[in-house]
Amino acid sequence: MVMNKLIYASVWRGIWSLTVIAFALGGISLRAEAGEVFTGVRSKGAVRCGVSEGLLGFSLKEPNGRWGGLDADFCRAVATATLGDPQKVVFVPLITSARFLALRSGQIDLLARHTTWTLGREVGLGVHFTGILYYDGQGFMVMRKSGIAKIDNLNGATICVETETTSKENMDDYFRARGWKYQPVLVKSLVEAMAAFSAGNCQAYTSDRGQLASARATAPGGPGAYVILPGDIAKEPLGPAVLRGDEEWFTLVKWVLFALVAAEEYGITRENVQVKRQQKTDPMLQDFFAVSDRYSKALGVKPDWVAKTVESVGNYGEIFERNLGAQSALKLERGFNRLWTRGGLMYAPPFR
Repeated sequence: MVMNKLIYASVWRGIWSLTVIAFALGGISLRAEAGEVFTGVRSKGAVRCGVSEGLLGFSLKEPNGRWGGLDADFCRAVATATLGDPQKVVFVPLITSARFLALRSGQIDLLARHTTWTLGREVGLGVHFTGILYYDGQGFMVMRKSGIAKIDNLNGATICVETETTSKENMDDYFRARGWKYQPVLVKSLVEAMAAFSAGNCQAYTSDRGQLASARATAPGGPGAYVILPGDIAKEPLGPAVLRGDEEWFTLVKWVLFALVAAEEYGITRENVQVKRQQKTDPMLQDFFAVSDRYSKALGVKPDWVAKTVESVGNYGEIFERNLGAQSALKLERGFNRLWTRGGLMYAPPFR
């Protein structure tokens, strides 16, 4: 047994030595062949990004024609990393029922549309979620004049809910577990939901809390006429998705998200990124930029992809604050979307 262990150890040392030598001599290439989606993005010179039809704070076409929001800025980050230009995005607005069909049919290269990551979607629809861009929870909104103050008051209520979302299933489970009844009013979009809700066709509207906050901010009668009830009935991890089968594209989009989170953790902003890149006294910063440069060929991007991406859209915290936080109309608390060092869940794997 001891002799076998020694033989195995010797063999593995030999393999490791040969691998190191091969890398040093250029015998093993870190460059992977790009898949169909990645190749298509390069040939078109643009990232086709599926977004919502209009959701303040996440993806909304502004009066000047520019798309704003957390999801829209993530699309720009991917375009910067891939093509070197945040403007090389074609925004494709999609209703809820069309989002996965658009991804599977090749109409879009990236889905960044306020979409919940679930096992059923990843396994059953042939897509990969690339991470969590926004941690949310499902809640309820009511008219202030209704006097409804908590979720317990919704037993027996009529409730507006969008079809082909996790919201309907979550609500079914939550009410059934408590022996409650409700009458669903099924709608196809946020616009339909708010129209039915405002018209009094339902007593409450349920969705992700971020979407409820967005709807309230632009609702008829002003936001003061509506109340988002305290408490969540389900967790809603929202993230970008890509079509399964192009591992190079999947890897790049995933690490763009991680780069934005890591940049905030390291204190790198769109204003100081170039200064930080030249800084030689902080080994953590040196590793972050050096490793990003080193693996750029394998990712199929230019060596300065991380620096250019942060310079174009900012780090994750900057993106959050201007679209959803203190600098936005919604003024949402970061909550779970804080960095892990500040009591949140935002965490990037090491850049090593």
